[in-house]
Amino acid sequence: MILFKDITKFYPPHLAALKKINLEIKKGEFVSIVGRSGAGKTTLLRLLTREEKPSEGEVFIEEKKLSLLKAYSLPILRRRIGNIFQDFKLLPRKTIFENVSFAMEVAGFRTKEIKERVPRILEVVGIRSKMENFPHQLSAGEKQRVAIARALIHRPEILLADEPTGNLDLLNSLDIVKLLIKINQLGTTVILATHDREIINNLARRVVTLEGGKLIRDEEKGRYIM
Repeated sequence: MILFKDITKFYPPHLAALKKINLEIKKGEFVSIVGRSGAGKTTLLRLLTREEKPSEGEVFIEEKKLSLLKAYSLPILRRRIGNIFQDFKLLPRKTIFENVSFAMEVAGFRTKEIKERVPRILEVVGIRSKMENFPHQLSAGEKQRVAIARALIHRPEILLADEPTGNLDLLNSLDIVKLLIKINQLGTTVILATHDREIINNLARRVVTLEGGKLIRDEEKGRYIM
């Protein structure tokens, strides 16, 4: 489904964030991208949404070169990809329902569909009872569940989770990872970028390790080894 072919990414003046990356991810896989801060994890994810372009090489989704996409095609690409971030990125003056529904409003969904779909997705992530609350009334773990609901509201084929447990304690981190596994089991391809050793070692899923912008290890049922 996803192919990074001979990917190198330079930032001025001479920083190589990624160096000759070759990586294939199949439809429906759960893959963890691990490495220390600055290893290139976030850059790799940003190439998938075309927020960044490779300096060398090509990125493919279902055999389509992302480099050939026109600007008007980028919103279509990005609706196929859900994003979860470490810092939640919730709108503080909107309720939980409004935070999730806003993503649908921007995309032009009808009010009836929004009212039907938002409570359902909040149920999936286990936070429907809080949909009239505001972000400041939620715990960090609950905020991350809202962020996951927002990422899923377009029913994406691919879910990118960039350090989603970075602001959470261990218990909440494990709950969020269990939720990502559940989403993956429903058919969504999940790519988790993290440097959380304990989470990775409990997952027993495919692990791709980056170090200094290079892919140094790719193992089925891998562990965090640095």
